[in-house]
Amino acid sequence: MLFGKSLFESVLDRLRQESEPEDEDGMPAAQSSLSAFGGSFVGAVFEPASDHCGSLDHGYRNALDGIDAPPPPEPQIPPHLLRLTLAEISEDLALDSDDTVQILQDKRRAFARKNHPDGFSEPYRDKANIRMTVANLMVDEALRRLQPGR
Repeated sequence: MLFGKSLFESVLDRLRQESEPEDEDGMPAAQSSLSAFGGSFVGAVFEPASDHCGSLDHGYRNALDGIDAPPPPEPQIPPHLLRLTLAEISEDLALDSDDTVQILQDKRRAFARKNHPDGFSEPYRDKANIRMTVANLMVDEALRRLQPGR
């Protein structure tokens, strides 16, 4: 190793320097414009194989021409999202008068895992939002009853 480089790397550097034309400053032409980037700059240039390619998207579309793919099925609404009354949501939460603060927090998290609006496609988010709002209000009320000063 010579100055942190292997012999092979040193030879490659010397060959590159000898093969590159120099500009008026005496630096290799390719390095003069990149000197501000330091030694860690790695540049890459993408050149399409031919002028008619355009983009990857265009290539994918051309590859799929003539293929009749069936449309994706409409997402089915999960049955629990149809349970929107206070009684149904309360039943799904399974709140009990003996629940501790930790149990109430665990029930809230478990309910959120199954019902959070971010877990559903757009047409069903409103229903999930209603269920989460009501469930959070119920858990908050149960927590207030456990901790009167809260």
